[in-house]
Amino acid sequence: MSLQSAADVPLLITSPNASSERRVSPSWSIAQLKARLEPITGVPATSQRLSLRVGSQDPIALIAADEEQTRLAAFPLQPYAEITVDDTRPPAARTDFTDLSSVEKYEMPAAEYEHRTDSVLAWKKAQKLGRFDPEAPSIEQQKVRASEREVEERGLFVSARVRLLPESDARRGTISYIGLVPEIPGIGVWVGVALDEPTGKNDGTIKGKRYFECGPNYGVFVRPERCEAGDFPILNMDEDMEEL
Repeated sequence: MSLQSAADVPLLITSPNASSERRVSPSWSIAQLKARLEPITGVPATSQRLSLRVGSQDPIALIAADEEQTRLAAFPLQPYAEITVDDTRPPAARTDFTDLSSVEKYEMPAAEYEHRTDSVLAWKKAQKLGRFDPEAPSIEQQKVRASEREVEERGLFVSARVRLLPESDARRGTISYIGLVPEIPGIGVWVGVALDEPTGKNDGTIKGKRYFECGPNYGVFVRPERCEAGDFPILNMDEDMEEL
């Protein structure tokens, strides 16, 4: 096993696309250092501008008239000092190694993945988890249960007074039905409300099936999240007109 020379100095190398710790020999020339940094940073040696920072001191430019002959020993190398590699090329000429959008990616065909025995999917099948659990509820059942939880969390029940949301709706009424309404498209529980005023869409009947009793245009079916339960007084249109 080869060992690093005792004269080597551990330094922190930073560049726009990389950051790592490297051991650097003071016997290297600046040109040799740049050549070694090129595969690490992706910056061509001819486009590198190096600077050395020791602790909190101002950075020192690693430059010389003859970079082939000037050794790094001429600079104050100290363990874990930082060498910064700047790219002098125009921005358009630089390669952004952090941008993966143009990198060609392999996507395994779904059929091939389905037949693999060493995949997460195969493990889920073996453990009967998620959609492979024979006791797991269907998506439709999950939606129904979610709407039922919404009813419970909002404190909704038949005969409860509610205000319809959003508040700009301003309509009030009494809950007269809570449950499924197959005649209305969509999965989940519906709340049938007998409104205080004839601003609804029905009389508690949907496609000939009656769910609750109310006058024409006093009935409306809404989702639980549109109901706010509370001690809301009954609206009286006649009183409102008198106030006007």
